[in-house]
Amino acid sequence: MGGPADPPEGTPEGGPGGGGGSEDEYRSVVFDESFVRAARLQEFSAQERIADHAPAVRRTPALRRGLTRQAVVLVVMIVLAFGTAIYMGVRSPYRTDRAVRHTEPLRMTVIPLSPAGKVPGAASAAELYEHSPAAQFHTAADGIALPTPTRRTAHFSDSQVVAALTTSKDYLVDSSLDPDVLTGSTLRPVRQLVDPQQLDQFDQSFDHPAADGRHAATGWLVRFDPAETALADSRIRVTGTLHVAETDADTLEVTSDHTFVYALRPVDRPDADASLFTVRRELHFRFDRDDLRNHQAEVLVSYLQAGPLSCSADSAERLHPLLAGQRATKDGPAGTDPYATGGATALCGALAPGAQPSVRQKHPGD
Repeated sequence: MGGPADPPEGTPEGGPGGGGGSEDEYRSVVFDESFVRAARLQEFSAQERIADHAPAVRRTPALRRGLTRQAVVLVVMIVLAFGTAIYMGVRSPYRTDRAVRHTEPLRMTVIPLSPAGKVPGAASAAELYEHSPAAQFHTAADGIALPTPTRRTAHFSDSQVVAALTTSKDYLVDSSLDPDVLTGSTLRPVRQLVDPQQLDQFDQSFDHPAADGRHAATGWLVRFDPAETALADSRIRVTGTLHVAETDADTLEVTSDHTFVYALRPVDRPDADASLFTVRRELHFRFDRDDLRNHQAEVLVSYLQAGPLSCSADSAERLHPLLAGQRATKDGPAGTDPYATGGATALCGALAPGAQPSVRQKHPGD
């Protein structure tokens, strides 16, 4: 049985006092008194104990003053983005020079053509057309054909050239063939095709029409007095040409030259003979890239000859055609004053006999 300090099972084999003889292994080691006294116990401080070991927690370096690398990169990227946006805005192919190039006002000329004798008439508009130079003309919008083929220019694509021609055709159709426009019932179809910078001039031409070369309503469109005349045939005869050209890297121009022939009769006498009224319109349109996208046009020049008319008739607001059997007055153009400044001198021409239909005139007793 073991002593008080021994394990309950006794001294393990191989342990001191056990049956393994381990004490015999150390009996030869003898520490004399001088060796024991010379031995010193030295306890290292905490700082010394960790001197040879890396600290468990690393210190973070102190924050550097100023911008970090990421902040600098972010600022540079923002500056580059703004610079790119400004550059693309300046170099965009869709930019316009409206801030530099001011839109020109429309310059217009309206010339009445006076007949030499009575205006010929007939009961049938078809008979009038058949015996006139308009016999071979097309009907309505069919007479305003786009040139074929349409080709791109140096700075404008095929589609942009077609857009300029199409807008020009739409302007001619709305301003020369629309029955509501011809009678003065509406202006909207024409107005919405006009460049916004010309709208003040457009509106003034109808609010206060004047034969000054700038503000004649008939310089923008064809319009009759609905209290005097009515269409005897809605199938208006038309012929003419359209031509497109590039004037610079940002501008297309279209010139049109068309003749319109209307069959008219007195509005209060639907059984009266019809007569023909001829309008020759030459228009000059300008398009920048904004106009092409917005389906609008800058109308630069409008040159109109129309007859039969009396030279004395006021043709600035509306056209007042001479109808079948009527004659032109003998007096000259109204308001002709070569000394007046700031206005246009009134003009009047003679309507050639060949421009009228060669129908047999009725005489009393026929």
